[in-house]
Amino acid sequence: MAWVYLIFAGIFEVGGVIGMNKVAQKKSLGSYAFLIGSFIISFSLLSMAMKELPMGVAYAVWTGIGTVGGTLVGMFLYNESKDWKRILFISFIIIAVVGLKITQ
Repeated sequence: MAWVYLIFAGIFEVGGVIGMNKVAQKKSLGSYAFLIGSFIISFSLLSMAMKELPMGVAYAVWTGIGTVGGTLVGMFLYNESKDWKRILFISFIIIAVVGLKITQ
């Protein structure tokens, strides 16, 4: 169950990144609520996952999901560069996260 918590923590981390962009675009109560709510849920789920998983693995996977997710959101929702080098390095992060899961 810890891995499920960790995956959802990473997804909500991406939500927090989207929230930061919303706040940057329009400083409204809804934008701040989305930002703060996403991070609260993300940190709570990360904390729950860390009760069973080693801190180093949990944090590395959480930040990896956030990094890959944030980059993909930027590429597909905010028209950021889809250069092959970006995609290559995203794949390296995914390989590293899978490697941590396999060795866990």
